[in-house]
Amino acid sequence: MVALEKFSDIWARACERKGGPAAVKSLLPDTLDADEISEYTDAQLLSVMSKRVFQSGFVWRVVDNKWPAYEKAFFDFEPMKVLMLSPDQIQQRATDPLLIRHQKKTQAIVDNAYMIQQINAEHGSFAEFIANWPSDDITGLWQVLKKRGTRLGGNTGPYFLRAIGKDTFLLSQDVQSYLTAHNVVDAGFTSQTALRQTQAAFNHWQQESGMSLAHISRIISFGVGDNRV
Repeated sequence: MVALEKFSDIWARACERKGGPAAVKSLLPDTLDADEISEYTDAQLLSVMSKRVFQSGFVWRVVDNKWPAYEKAFFDFEPMKVLMLSPDQIQQRATDPLLIRHQKKTQAIVDNAYMIQQINAEHGSFAEFIANWPSDDITGLWQVLKKRGTRLGGNTGPYFLRAIGKDTFLLSQDVQSYLTAHNVVDAGFTSQTALRQTQAAFNHWQQESGMSLAHISRIISFGVGDNRV
């Protein structure tokens, strides 16, 4: 591994650019512990997951405004009820003017309901499966979501995890810029090599700082480009 910048230096740069330690801390995301994440229902998880799928490439505010209609159209995202939809019913929802007209993203709701049911059958609880996944291999969980789910690759899966409070870093443009500029990653960010290199760096910084992956990720982003006060 390349010699990593000390996290104390990353922290100091973020504080200088964002107005001091108190200001930085006020901007850090919340995370939940395993017990709290385990309390999510399958319907809650499918709803958040589906919203992140639709937000990818769309204006988030538009999706937020339409989401009550999605809750109604998809039976509050109860996976068993979603899986009972016929192809004609799915097609009707994909062209409904009250929703967002996107066939593949609409189908992803059904596909991901099936994934949740599969993981429940294999592990007893989808929520606990996520809750108990070790943070030092969080990119492994990204890969599970990408492989077994639909339209959960790229940053969509990680954004879903962040939204439910699971500790994860994000490969935002600012974080990618930092990792590239400091030679932490020497491969494309979609490659297994880059994911291993990134995970190893974040594990190192977590051991050094005692902070969550989510906090480390956000603090790195504060020190990049035009991301100033």
